[in-house]
Amino acid sequence: MSGWRRRSRPRWGCRWGRVRDDEGSILPLALGYATLAIATVFVCVCATSLYLAQKRLDGLADAAALAGADGFTISVEGDVVRAKLVDFSVLEQATAIMDAAAPDAQIVSAGTPDGVSARVTVTSIWHPPLVSMFVPDGVRLESTSTSRTVLE
Repeated sequence: MSGWRRRSRPRWGCRWGRVRDDEGSILPLALGYATLAIATVFVCVCATSLYLAQKRLDGLADAAALAGADGFTISVEGDVVRAKLVDFSVLEQATAIMDAAAPDAQIVSAGTPDGVSARVTVTSIWHPPLVSMFVPDGVRLESTSTSRTVLE
């Protein structure tokens, strides 16, 4: 029995007698995931803000076109009564509604393509809420809306 030596059992976490060093290896992974999560939140917040700004501008264009369609004059030709629009009245009505609703938006064009419809194009500048240093001049948004005058 003198030549026989009891073999010691390897420690937990060891393989073939080598010690593995796992300490601290999860920290870079956690930091990477946290950075990715924060970047995803920033992108989602900016995308939502852009979507809401475009929808607000669409609503303003709709309101301006509807107001522009109310600037008609009635003309009677024989037995036919017609509502006619002119570019000046469409612009005047659209400007009045835009001044009251959104002073930061501007009217690009307002007119009537056929004498019955009012077409208004408005524009605005959108700035990202969180990371505006990457887009310092903002993003130009534009919306066009058409409204018809119908006289029955």
